Amino acid sequence: MFHDPMFDPSKRHSAPGRVGFTLVELLVVIAIIGTLVGLLLPAVQSARESARATGCRNNLKQVGLALHHFHDHARRFPSGWSGVDRPAAEVTGWTADDLPGWGWASGLLPQMEESTLYDRIDRRRPVFDPANSAFHADVRRAFVPTLACASDTRGPTEGDGCFTIAADDGVDEEEEHHFGEKVDGATLVPLCDVGKSNYVGVFGTIEVDDAPAAGNGMFFRSSRLGLKDMLDGTSKTLVVGERHSRLGGSTWTGVVPGAKAARIRLVGVADHAPNDPHHHFDDFTSNHPTGVNFLLGDASVRRFDDSIDVGLYQSLCTRAGGESVSVPD
Repeated sequence: MFHDPMFDPSKRHSAPGRVGFTLVELLVVIAIIGTLVGLLLPAVQSARESARATGCRNNLKQVGLALHHFHDHARRFPSGWSGVDRPAAEVTGWTADDLPGWGWASGLLPQMEESTLYDRIDRRRPVFDPANSAFHADVRRAFVPTLACASDTRGPTEGDGCFTIAADDGVDEEEEHHFGEKVDGATLVPLCDVGKSNYVGVFGTIEVDDAPAAGNGMFFRSSRLGLKDMLDGTSKTLVVGERHSRLGGSTWTGVVPGAKAARIRLVGVADHAPNDPHHHFDDFTSNHPTGVNFLLGDASVRRFDDSIDVGLYQSLCTRAGGESVSVPD
């Protein structure tokens, strides 16, 4: 039997050597991994937000194309929300002028490949009418992906994509939590569920409730405006902008009489600059790091920075102000 003189089984466990890591080495490795993760995470988040912002701009582009297709057929844009021309009559605390109340985005559903949803809506009846919750499917609750920004993570983002609209209790929207829960914990009186939207029409620069049928922007009650009405130029007139859901939900459906902030859930005003820290619910806002995306009358989409001059911004939100402005790059 061959014997290796250099091999001694009795000494195989006594040879010097190390097995595994010391505690110090392990801590160093963990620290390195933590540093790498810390460097990588912001990059991943930035990439995700970049993708969400691109998706948001694409959504607005689709809205712009839908508006122009609607215009090709009707020679005008849809009304901000539908109303009737007759003496005011009390309807659940509101006037009949705001009924049936279906919003501008609801009129674009066929142009956004949502014809089936559009056909199920009885636009002759108000949004809250039971006829619009028949057939075992409440059309008011429908989630339209093209009208939702992925960066707005507060509130419904998928599935039914709806929220409960509550009755007006006289408390400012800013003083309440999201979608109808008051700071003191008391629950508001629910009226009906409506589908969420992150895109609202540009009413102009005046308060919506002061003159609901006389906005100086492109969308107001019973508006029948088209490209010819953008006297400032289609490339210098904002028609639709973003709004996040931190102060409450906006909707594509329409005006619900007696609801809190009913009209301004469809349209917005240039009261403050985009994302102003003191903004109100009716302003234009986003969850993007800086700026708000807007659709212009020529169907182009632009992001306007938070630091835009307020005077310039308000000029862009009117259709016929006569201002000589240059759209910032």
